[in-house]
Amino acid sequence: MKWADSNFDDSGWDAIFVPANWEDEGFPGYDGFAWYRKRFTVSPEFSDRTIYLLLGYIDDADQVFLNGHFVGFSGGLPPDYLTAYQQSREYILPNEFLKFPGDNVIAVRVYDEQLAGGIIRGQVGLFEPRNALNPDEPLAGLWRFTTGDDMEWKEPGFDDSRWTQILVPMKWETQGFEGYDGFAWYRKKFHLSKKIANEKLVLLLGKIDDLDEAYLNGERIGRTGRIYRFGERVRINGDEWLELRAYYIPKEYLNFNGENVLAVRVYDGLISGGIYDGPVGVVTQERYRKWFRKYGQQQNTFWEIFDF
Repeated sequence: MKWADSNFDDSGWDAIFVPANWEDEGFPGYDGFAWYRKRFTVSPEFSDRTIYLLLGYIDDADQVFLNGHFVGFSGGLPPDYLTAYQQSREYILPNEFLKFPGDNVIAVRVYDEQLAGGIIRGQVGLFEPRNALNPDEPLAGLWRFTTGDDMEWKEPGFDDSRWTQILVPMKWETQGFEGYDGFAWYRKKFHLSKKIANEKLVLLLGKIDDLDEAYLNGERIGRTGRIYRFGERVRINGDEWLELRAYYIPKEYLNFNGENVLAVRVYDGLISGGIYDGPVGVVTQERYRKWFRKYGQQQNTFWEIFDF
């Protein structure tokens, strides 16, 4: 695991072309673990933008590290092996882990079970979503987080100071909660910018795996899916995790002259969980409606910042 460290000296490693089967790059017949590392710089002009790492298709499973921080995974590594060779890899690179400017290091740990192995095909590089909707009041970054379920946690006066701090948006599995399925809560305190205080507003919570209920200052303002309980079971339709969360904010629920508390109740049924993709923040209703009418139904809209 020391090979994930940004300060590790990889000058003695072989150079390999990506994307390509490693069998075709000088390692015929090899199955098992291997690591890739790549250094890059990012211009300060992108410090307030959302940057994705696209790694195409990897055979079979992988873990990804940015400057030593675990930022994503697909499939499962032994002893819990699970192939993901048919899954395209897209990972958010949190701005908190990037250096603007400076030397950044991506490290990819790969496990191949049989046949072809490695970062085998597809687009590989750093990308920004084309026509991204950037919030007027960004709320991405560190949030308070805990597993479990208690409706008291929606109340603005609840003391969450002992909760864990994790990054949003980012899967909770990459932040110390690997393998966790079930209920969890996020909380975030913020002050509303005066420049949008007189506007009609929409809360953006990106994409959440699987179901959610959003509370602002103790009042529910939206949900995706319905959390039905039959004993300990929750019903999931199956595609809620792909939906962009956008909830209208009634003005009477907002505190324009002080602190607001956002609480998000999440239920994850299996595999990955949590607020895993953006945008996350508050946007004016007018901007949201214009964006949604033009771009809201588009999928896979990425444009390239630069190649590896």
